[in-house]
Amino acid sequence: MASPGAIIKSTTRQVKPLLSLDKSEARRRVLNLYKAWYRQIPYVVMDYDIPKTVPDCRKKLREEFDKNRHVQDIRVVDMLVIKGQMELKETVEIWKQKGHIMNYFKETIEPKPQGFLSKFLAGHE
Repeated sequence: MASPGAIIKSTTRQVKPLLSLDKSEARRRVLNLYKAWYRQIPYVVMDYDIPKTVPDCRKKLREEFDKNRHVQDIRVVDMLVIKGQMELKETVEIWKQKGHIMNYFKETIEPKPQGFLSKFLAGHE
């Protein structure tokens, strides 16, 4: 009978990377994407004539990248980078409309407080 370690080794398989071979290469790709977006923001604000300032848009860019800061899997990071590059290309080529850009600035909806104490602290009746 095979040992549990041998069974686990035989059932796991090596997956091919999408773009990056290691975490440092994936990190470099993310930073390059961030820099590309950061450089394009003044042109996006001007081209789409959105009612936001460049610092507001850069702050939102940072928020969007921070949403995925916890991701550790290199394949997932690569997929997010690919999607980010597609979004950047669509934005720069003006394939989007103003409404698509403004969707990034939607207010986040906080869930209503459920318990008595959380309602009390939030100021609800």
